[in-house]
Amino acid sequence: MKIRTNVIYLAVLFSLALAACSQSEPPATEPTAVVSDSAGAGNTAAEAAAAQISGEYMRKIVKEISQDKYEGRGPGSRGDVAARQYLAAEFEAMGLEPGAADGSWEQAFDLVGVHTDQPDEWTFLRGDNSLTLKQWDQYVVSSGLQAERAEFENAEVVFVGYGIQAPEYDWDDFKGQDLTGKVLLIMNNDPEWDPELFAGETRLWYGRWDYKYLSAARQRAVGAIIIHTQPSAGYPFQVVQTSWTGVQFELPAGDEPRNQVNSWVTEDAARALVGMAGFDLDELRESADNRDFEPVPLGITTSLSMDVEITHTASANVLGLITGSDPDLKDEVVIYTAHHDHLGIGKPNEEGDAIYNGAFDNASGVGLVMAIGKGMKALPQAPRRSILIALVGAEEQGLLGSKYYAENPTFARGKIAANINYDTPNIWGHTHDVTFIGLGKSSLDQIVISVAAEQGRVVTADQFPSRGSFYRSDQFSFARIGVPAVYLDPGMDFVDRPAGWGKAQINHFTDVNYHQPSDEYDDSWNFDGAVMDALLGFWTGLTIANADEMPAWNEGDEFEAVRLEALAHESD
Repeated sequence: MKIRTNVIYLAVLFSLALAACSQSEPPATEPTAVVSDSAGAGNTAAEAAAAQISGEYMRKIVKEISQDKYEGRGPGSRGDVAARQYLAAEFEAMGLEPGAADGSWEQAFDLVGVHTDQPDEWTFLRGDNSLTLKQWDQYVVSSGLQAERAEFENAEVVFVGYGIQAPEYDWDDFKGQDLTGKVLLIMNNDPEWDPELFAGETRLWYGRWDYKYLSAARQRAVGAIIIHTQPSAGYPFQVVQTSWTGVQFELPAGDEPRNQVNSWVTEDAARALVGMAGFDLDELRESADNRDFEPVPLGITTSLSMDVEITHTASANVLGLITGSDPDLKDEVVIYTAHHDHLGIGKPNEEGDAIYNGAFDNASGVGLVMAIGKGMKALPQAPRRSILIALVGAEEQGLLGSKYYAENPTFARGKIAANINYDTPNIWGHTHDVTFIGLGKSSLDQIVISVAAEQGRVVTADQFPSRGSFYRSDQFSFARIGVPAVYLDPGMDFVDRPAGWGKAQINHFTDVNYHQPSDEYDDSWNFDGAVMDALLGFWTGLTIANADEMPAWNEGDEFEAVRLEALAHESD
C-alpha cells in the first residue's frame, strides 16, 4: 500500500500542532500545502525508500537467527555472540554507521549470572503442622543476591496484599509495620476494581514482579513470594517454570536493597499455605483491595538455604546509526528498539528439545526493525534528526540491555526525541487495526493515529491491558528516563478472518509457545501485516525526526516530570 508522503507529513505535523494547543478537532486529512525538502526529501524518493521494507528481508533475518546453531541466543553464550556478529554485518551491509560510543557496532555491558541450586522441597511450619511444597510443580525460587549463598532461618511469613506503596493513590500496603527479616507473601497485579485507581484493568508497574521484589527488599524482608495466577500474570505457570530456572542474568549489583530469595508459588500452593494458618486466600485477597489493609502475620515460619553459582559474562546492544542531516538537530535522535536475545538452552520439553529459539519472541521484531533501518538508509537525504537502530540484549532477563543503554546513552537523554519499540510483531497477515501500547500517554498518539489512518487502519489501545505490556518490554527503560515511547503491537482485527481470530492467535502463542522450545520459525508465517506495521513505524519515526519540536508526555503522565528534568538539564 502506497502512502502519500505529502499527506502524511502535513497531517501528522498538523496533529502535533493541535495537540500542543490542546484542541480536540480531528487533524486535516487533505492539506493543500507543499512539503519542503527538509520535511521529506520528496514524495517519490521517500516512497521508494519505504519500499525497501519487505517481508522477504524480515523473513531472512528471522529464519537466520532463530536457527538451532544460535542455541537460543542466551545472554553471553556463543549463540549470542554469533547472532550479534551477524546483525552487525547486516548493519554494515546496509550502510549504517557503527553507533556505539567507542565507534564500534556493540555497546558491551557486563552481566552477572546467578544459578541457584533450587531445593527439591520447601517446608513451612506452624506449631505442630507443616506444609512441604515441591519445586517446579508448586514453586520456583532464585537467589536475590549476587553471592554464593542465599539463606535465612525461621523467618515469619506475612501476607502483604499487593505489596504496593503509591502515595499518589494514597495507597500503602505496609502501614509502617516493621517487616525486617520476614518473608512476604504478595499478590500479583495491582488493584483493578476502580478505573480511577491504578488505571483500573490496565496494569501499571506496581503490578509487575520486578516491582514486587524491589518493594519487599525496601522493607528489609529476607524473601518475597509472588502468588501466581494466569489472569494476574498474563501467562501460565509454565512460563514461570522455564523463565526462573537455570542461570538468571543481572547487571552488576549496586547499593540497592535486595532480598535473600525471590520466589513464585502456584495459587493452589498459596491457598494451602494460608489455609494452614487458618485463613481463606480469597478473603485475604478481598481485604487487600482496600486502602485500610494492613499486613497479616500468618504465624508460619520457614527456612531456606541454597548454594548459588556466580558467573561473569557480557553481552551487548548492537547499534546502527544514521546521522541526521540538520546541523542543529543531528545531536537529537529517534531510537528504534527490538531485543535480539532469548532464553538459550534450558529444560527439555516432552520432545527432548532444549533450545529456546525465540523466533517470534523476538527474532521477528529484530527483522522488522532492521527493515525499517534499511528503509531509512535508502532515503536520498538523511532525516533532520539522527536515527538509531538499537538491537538490545538480555531483555528476557529484565530489560537489562535497554536499561544499560538508558543509564549509559550515546545521546543525552534530553536529546532522545522518542523510542519506537517492537516485540513479537504480526506474523499472521493484514489487519484493519494496529495496537499501540502506551496510547493516551504522549503526543505520539496523534502521529501514529494519523499515519495509520493513511494506511486505512485504526489505532487501538492495549488489547490485553491486564498484562501490563508497557512495563514489560524495552520501551519502559526509555520511558523511565523521560523519553516518550511507543510499543507497536499486532492488531486483532484481521482481514478476511472472523471476529476473535486474532486474539485467539495471541492467546495460543502465550499458552503454548511463549518462552518454550516450540517458539520456532515456520515457513507459513505471513509477514504482510508486519510490513504494514513497519511502514507505520517508518513514517512515524521519520515525522518525529523531521519535526521542529520533539514529542512530549501528556500533562500529568507518570513520566512527565523526569522528562521535564532532562530537558531542563539540556538547557542549562
